[in-house]
This record gives sequence, structure tokens and C-alpha cells, in this order.
Amino acid sequence: MPLHKLDSECYSVHMNFAPARAPRGHKANGAQAGFTIVEVAVASFVMLFALASTIVALQSGFKSLDLARGITLSSQIAQSEIERIRLLNWTGTDGIASLPAEANVDVGTIFTSEPSIAQRYTVVRKVSTIASDTRTNADLIREITLTISWKTSDGRPHSRTFKTIYSKNGLYDYFHTIARAP
Repeated sequence: MPLHKLDSECYSVHMNFAPARAPRGHKANGAQAGFTIVEVAVASFVMLFALASTIVALQSGFKSLDLARGITLSSQIAQSEIERIRLLNWTGTDGIASLPAEANVDVGTIFTSEPSIAQRYTVVRKVSTIASDTRTNADLIREITLTISWKTSDGRPHSRTFKTIYSKNGLYDYFHTIARAP
């Protein structure tokens, strides 16, 4: 048997000299493949839009958080002032009956440990008479309105109003004794 026939039967050798093809969906330019400038520009625009949207959403969230903190603190200021007034007597020089019709409340006396609150919040107290005893011309019930104002970190003004009612001998006592009297 000739030698070349034996070699070809034992060893199969296949040689392919065709150019290699690029995988589907990719372009091959010689030895280099990549993205076009338009594809890079579109991807950059999408990334920039996503970052800008995130920053706007964060700013809006921080504004809402600042407003919520302001509302909470204004409620605490009002509650403190209402409780302070509730401890006053009805009569006397510092009693509820002698409170002026309108006055500014010093927030610094309410929150002594945090002076920055007094700089940020203003409180106006208004006192009006709701009911009087016609026989003695004495005030029996007073409505006290507290208006708390402040500015949020973005400079927008906000205010909240709280109302409460005080009576001379307690609201329960008023409804069961004076209001039912003939």
C-alpha cells in the first residue's frame, strides 16, 4: 500500500481558509468592532436623563421631609403653649382672664434647650370671649387661637393654626351648672 493512501485513511485533516464570521448582530470592520458615535450619544443621553430625574426626586423628597418636620415641631410648640396656659388660674394678673386679645409668644421660653427654634418659628396668640354671664358681666368661656409661622429650607412661608377653649370653672362644670341654669 502506498504511504500517502495510508496517511489519508488514518488521519483526517480538514483545512478551512474561509474568513471568520462575526456573531449575529455585530458588525466587523476588519479587526475592530465597537459602538458608533450615535449609539454612544444615545446611551449618554439616557444616563444623563436618569441622573437628572434622580436628583429632582431627591430634592422633592427633602423638601417634603423639611415641611413634615416643620409641621411636627409647630404642633409641639402649640401643645406646649396650650399646656402652659392650661396651668394658669382664671383670675389674677397672670391668669387667663387677663391675657391680652393678641400677643406674640416667646418661643425661646418654651424650648430653652434649642435656641434655633425661637429664631425660626413665630407664635401669635389671640384670645376672644365666647360666652359671658349677663348677670355679672364676667367672662365665662374664652377661645384661644395659636398661629405658628415658619419658613422651610427653600424659603417658602408656612403656618398652622390651633384653637382651644377654656372656661372659668372647667368646661365640664360650665355645661352642667351654668348652661342649664334657668
